[in-house]
Amino acid sequence: MKISDIIRFVRYDMWRRTTTEFDGFFQRLGYSIIRTIVLVVRGFGSKNLNDKAKSLSFSLIFAIVPILAMVLAVAKGFGVADVIEQQLNQSFLGETGMVPTIMEMVERYLETAQGGVFIGIGILILLWAVYSFFQSVESAFNQIWNVQKSRSILRQVTAYIAIVVMIPILIVCSAGINIFLHSAVEGFAQLQSFEHLLHHSANVQFLQFTICWLLFTGMYIAIPNTKVRFWAAIIPGVLMGTLFQLLQMLSVYLIAMLSRTSIVYGAFATIPILMTMLQYASLLILIGAEMSYAIQNNEEFEYEDDLNGMSRRYKDFIMLYLLSVIIKRFEADEAPMTAHQLAIRDHLPIRLVNQLLGRMVATGILREVYVEGEEERTFQPALDTHKISIGMVTERIEKQGSEQFLQATTEEMQAFWEKYIQLKNDHQTLNQVMVDEL
Repeated sequence: MKISDIIRFVRYDMWRRTTTEFDGFFQRLGYSIIRTIVLVVRGFGSKNLNDKAKSLSFSLIFAIVPILAMVLAVAKGFGVADVIEQQLNQSFLGETGMVPTIMEMVERYLETAQGGVFIGIGILILLWAVYSFFQSVESAFNQIWNVQKSRSILRQVTAYIAIVVMIPILIVCSAGINIFLHSAVEGFAQLQSFEHLLHHSANVQFLQFTICWLLFTGMYIAIPNTKVRFWAAIIPGVLMGTLFQLLQMLSVYLIAMLSRTSIVYGAFATIPILMTMLQYASLLILIGAEMSYAIQNNEEFEYEDDLNGMSRRYKDFIMLYLLSVIIKRFEADEAPMTAHQLAIRDHLPIRLVNQLLGRMVATGILREVYVEGEEERTFQPALDTHKISIGMVTERIEKQGSEQFLQATTEEMQAFWEKYIQLKNDHQTLNQVMVDEL
């Protein structure tokens, strides 16, 4: 196979089959994986993920102390602040030797708040630093998902508070599980092979990976202002969570090596590594979000190039065909269908079906119906089916949108418009009238 054939397959041929046309599960899975990889690569460049990652890592540097202050404040309320500090010492930050400095800064935040210096404006600044960081993360996720509208401020504050509360709870739960497993190992000390298999350090690493998977998966579900299916979040959650842990291990190794051998940075060797790790960690998070979007919206890109160059006649044909199917089912008293069901029925790209159905709803030809037990909307005729004609449908579609909005229309142009509308309203055959006769 030539390279040109491979490029053509990836760019065009692969997208000219709908999901329902694939033979068997493994073929469908193979196509989905290749499509997802292509969409992630395309999204990486078109959505400037690298620049967004730099911006997020910069925001995180300023927000890390306020975030830890809020997390520790919650942890103190539960009486588990020591557990949080212990987990920080076991993380990448513990290897950098920066945990005591960070904890000292956090304690100052909390002490001044308790002493009244931070009451009022100080507390607001602290909350605003945390809110701004989470908002920037949500904004980046919404851009990846092509979501135009963010959550309301009330919903944002509620979600961000829930995240801050859940972080110490999750850390404490992981620590508890770790202690339980370690105790189980000691209880089976007589079984040397079993003890070796479930050594404490191995338990810690496994739990760190598991927590990372849960955090990344929860992030991909909760942060975008849209409904994200679980299977679209768990796959990038596990993959990016694993890469994040490997990135931590690599960073720890580099810090240990540079702290012994570096004559350039010396004691400051951890700073450039920390900055680099934050940037690549942010990049992993955003790539995972792009992957989540690609997995869930894989079908939206079927026939993408063909749809962009689709003729109006062919589009009208498919629109009228969909309307015919909906009307026949309605008259036969059959259950209304969702857009996805209509797409599967005739192997149509879901993006086109959604676009055409939305246009007919906007013009009052169809109406959306929510059926009990169905998560998606179904569609039924919004008019008497005996009054729905091809001419009426095409006329409504033609009239959809704004008209005569130009401010400096000439008299000649206005006269042309009036003659054109008159011919359309009189239902005369326009192909019998020359353009220069209008």
